[in-house]
Amino acid sequence: MLDLKAFQKITYGVYLVSSRCGDILSGCVVNTLTQVTTSPAQVTIAINKQNYTTEIIRKSGRFTAVVLSQSAMMELIGRFGFHCSRDTEKFESFRTRVDESGVPFVCEQASARFSCKVVSSMDAGTHIIFLGEVEAAEVLDSTGPMSYAYYHQIKNGITPPRASVYQPEPAKGYRCRICGYVLDSDTVPDDFVCPICGRGKEHLEKITG
Repeated sequence: MLDLKAFQKITYGVYLVSSRCGDILSGCVVNTLTQVTTSPAQVTIAINKQNYTTEIIRKSGRFTAVVLSQSAMMELIGRFGFHCSRDTEKFESFRTRVDESGVPFVCEQASARFSCKVVSSMDAGTHIIFLGEVEAAEVLDSTGPMSYAYYHQIKNGITPPRASVYQPEPAKGYRCRICGYVLDSDTVPDDFVCPICGRGKEHLEKITG
């Protein structure tokens, strides 16, 4: 027996992971950031192999993880979680800083940041798990961190298809082909704008079956 609902009882957070290789900047949303040791200070992250950020981390050997606060706006999560860094400048609309190794990170709507050097990685099927040694860390805001439950229940957020905890669910209405947002309605207004990725009605498809 494998009850997938059991996995929903595991506690997760919402994090922005960024990296840099030369002039190439990349970032994405992940929900798995875990401290594994204190001395040395080490954390792990899990990122889908298809994410462009995974490629940049592999090339640079570095990443910076930011813990999003409960005040984080859906615009920020939508930009980093449902767009690709290959064709989207994700950082330009938000207040950012550069860490000690030149990696940019979003410093607003965030509780803390961890700048890491990759010391090892593991192939986990659809994802790569990176073990990073924390070289710098700081508290950015006193606001509490956003949990995945808060993101879903309070922010009404959805899970990106490439997330490690993604589970497809039956739905009706219209689905955004870009981010997976479901509009539970029989009709779509002409001025519809997806609340997650900001795209228009032309990117919706009717859900059948």
